[in-house]
Amino acid sequence: MTDAAMHIGELAERTGLSLRTLRHYDEIGLVTPSGRTDGGFRLYTADDEARVMLIRRMKPLGYSLDQMRELLDLINLVNANPRDPELDARFESVRQEALERRDRLRIQLAAAEEFVAQLHARSTKV
Repeated sequence: MTDAAMHIGELAERTGLSLRTLRHYDEIGLVTPSGRTDGGFRLYTADDEARVMLIRRMKPLGYSLDQMRELLDLINLVNANPRDPELDARFESVRQEALERRDRLRIQLAAAEEFVAQLHARSTKV
């Protein structure tokens, strides 16, 4: 563990997640701290922070925690085996699904924007 390690509070502040969420991610094995202090406090690295941020980016797309774990495992496999055609095919499938989820989210956002605009128009008439 290097001097760059951070405690859970700093990771929470940097990622915008609560301590409770980060502890839960540890409990279920989604984000395991890279180390612990002599007193047992969790220590996280920049790589751990990057993993948490990837999870934050998956959340709005509606992935379950189990799906996130599977995706993170796949990403790790692809990074470790960059020229594996089978992994590339699985990764491309995941990428396409993420694009579809994003597009559905854009449609929902557009509907929400229309609704807010209607509320705004109504409030200016009152």
